[in-house]
Amino acid sequence: MKKITDFILNIGKMDRRWIFLIIALVVLLPLYFPIGLPIRPTDSTQTAYDAMDKLPPGSKVLVSFEYGPSTKPEIHPMTYAVLRHLFKKEQKVYITCLWPDGQFMAEEAIDEIAIGEFNLNEGEDYVLLGFRPGNEAVVKGIVSNMRKLYSTDARGTLTDNIPMMKGVNKLADFDFIFTASAGYPGTVEWVQYGADPTGIPMSTGVTSIQVNEVMPYVQSGQVKGILAGMPGAAEYEALVGVPGIGTSGMDAQSIAHLVIVLFIVFGNAAYFIERQRQKKY
Repeated sequence: MKKITDFILNIGKMDRRWIFLIIALVVLLPLYFPIGLPIRPTDSTQTAYDAMDKLPPGSKVLVSFEYGPSTKPEIHPMTYAVLRHLFKKEQKVYITCLWPDGQFMAEEAIDEIAIGEFNLNEGEDYVLLGFRPGNEAVVKGIVSNMRKLYSTDARGTLTDNIPMMKGVNKLADFDFIFTASAGYPGTVEWVQYGADPTGIPMSTGVTSIQVNEVMPYVQSGQVKGILAGMPGAAEYEALVGVPGIGTSGMDAQSIAHLVIVLFIVFGNAAYFIERQRQKKY
């Protein structure tokens, strides 16, 4: 018993620099060496997955990037997982960006997933239409006349010369919408000005802080499920069957939380043990 109490007291008196070092290690190590903790998808993630999984091969899916480097750790993993799922199901992916930074995020995802993993052809399997300024006006433009808004893609190729653009003139020509959103303009604008007026089903992935804002649209059925931050990304990776940054990120977060809780428990235990010893003397 004395050995246990001495051990607890030593932890309670540990220099805070050692604590910071331990926390840094338990965060970094799972990122490089994923543990693979069990992940059970939530209902909202499962709904989003099912909605896209049921699409027949060759469906036209519009994927919109509305995030930048500051929210990349949360949203980038889920876009990777969604693109991996869509390309595996042989869907035709059309990428738009309501944020200027979104185009850089989209290009990175294309390089790693479409080209790096699936060796797909631009213009035949996917097309990067890119960023257009205007916020919700861009969504309205896609609804009414997409060709007028996107006369060329992000590479400068005339959309009339892109095989995938044949028969695609407005939002109603798509089968599904997925938005990866970190704020305005984003998911809400796509619901209000895109999905609702046209009846095209949509799903979304957002930062954890946005979930409460978007959840009413999910509960009403206007949005088919939601990927909520990094946990949502990890859950979708589990459903797709390819662990990625989301999975390793959740490993790191879970282990870090466990270690922090243990330090709190040992710290409080050390305080009470020390207090009892002082009372005796």
